[in-house]
Amino acid sequence: MLSEGMRRRSFILGALSSLVARPLFAAEGSAMSLGAAINKAGRQRMLSQRMAKAFTMLVLGAMPQKAEVLLEQSRRLFESQLVELASIAPGEAIKGGLLDLERAWAAYRDVLGRPRTPENLRLVLAESDRTLRAAHQLTGLYEKQAGSTAGHLVNISGRQRMLSQRMAKCFLVEQSGIVSEALRGELDAARRDFVAALKELNQAPENTPEIRIELELANTQWLFFEQALNGRETRELAVRNVATTSERILEVMDGLTGRYEKLVRG
Repeated sequence: MLSEGMRRRSFILGALSSLVARPLFAAEGSAMSLGAAINKAGRQRMLSQRMAKAFTMLVLGAMPQKAEVLLEQSRRLFESQLVELASIAPGEAIKGGLLDLERAWAAYRDVLGRPRTPENLRLVLAESDRTLRAAHQLTGLYEKQAGSTAGHLVNISGRQRMLSQRMAKCFLVEQSGIVSEALRGELDAARRDFVAALKELNQAPENTPEIRIELELANTQWLFFEQALNGRETRELAVRNVATTSERILEVMDGLTGRYEKLVRG
């Protein structure tokens, strides 16, 4: 007979092996709920950092075909979600937040279309953070509108997606030769925030049995991602490991955020 611990580890490994078959960023349904709005607005935060990560990969020449797909997929999803979010804009504050995000995106989209050079990478980094701030503000406005603990859990779980991409972005930018204390500080802050939020999610009393399973996957993927971020391999291997593990933990956190979304009423 297998022990409880062995059965649980076997389940987690099996679930991890099936991640490749799970659709990333699955559609939430035709009617936009507040939970879905928090999820989508939060996903815009992640996409702002994912596009910068992909651009950095192209500057580095790391998995260029994969990076082009990530960049284009993220760009299309960002634009389609802007349209969807416009369908649920209760109140002037949220309308203003949407307008701020649209303006930030217009400038970001422009620099993302430029040649993949270190000089343009600096512009991409600046605009990615500007877009991130606008998306984060909008997500908070939707959470406030929902006014529930479940809405808060959607927000912080969704923010984990962004942090995974932000950490990868900062790591890869350093590999491109752009090294600064500010960049290292951003990476360290993102790591601390991710660990703190993961702890909060693990302890949330609202967690269902299905959410607890997703959290175990997230805890496991964080160990893999953190190991990759330590970057003790050769430069080429370290870049590849961070690029790939950041996508895996993103996938797990996106699924987890979708489960929290279903707890939101309204």
